Amino acid sequence: MPAPLFPAFIKLADRACLVVGAGEVARSKVESLLNAGALVTVVAPLAISNIENLARSRTLVWLKREFQIDDLNGLFLVIAATSSSAVNRAVFLEAQRRGVLCNSVDDPPNCDFYFPAVVRRGDLQIAVSTAGESPALAQRIRRELEKDLDEELGDWVREIGSRRREIIATQPPSEERKQLLHQLACGNYLKSGAKS
Repeated sequence: MPAPLFPAFIKLADRACLVVGAGEVARSKVESLLNAGALVTVVAPLAISNIENLARSRTLVWLKREFQIDDLNGLFLVIAATSSSAVNRAVFLEAQRRGVLCNSVDDPPNCDFYFPAVVRRGDLQIAVSTAGESPALAQRIRRELEKDLDEELGDWVREIGSRRREIIATQPPSEERKQLLHQLACGNYLKSGAKS
């Protein structure tokens, strides 16, 4: 039985990340990394127009060639997204040897992490994972959550964050402060208009 996963939201801003492959499968992974502020390099002899355009605009670096093991030097993480399972496995094995986190797309045994299906409402993110067992199920659950969660929820989270910072700045650690923070998360604080 595989070990349980550790769920985490990782800060990738200004961290070096590599995507091996530049086809349609790689595109969504590249976009996710760029949206997180990662410094993205793509290595592939050919690329779809979307990735070519990102390279042309200097949003990412595109190395127009086959993967080489030294491409893993100094990386935080790598995504193997080629159409060759042999190449993807080679990337994974070398990444493991070097201690670089690796996701080999649609190949759970060759992954250190998985891309969840994510619902975003501003700073609120809800990630759904099936540990690679059924990405389609995770996507279905994500669609259901998206229908149920109002778009304005992101604004509410931002307001909660602002009020939370006020409470922490003005209230010493105590049971009362803890209760205020819990009321805030329940909406009672905002609805009542209470001030700390």
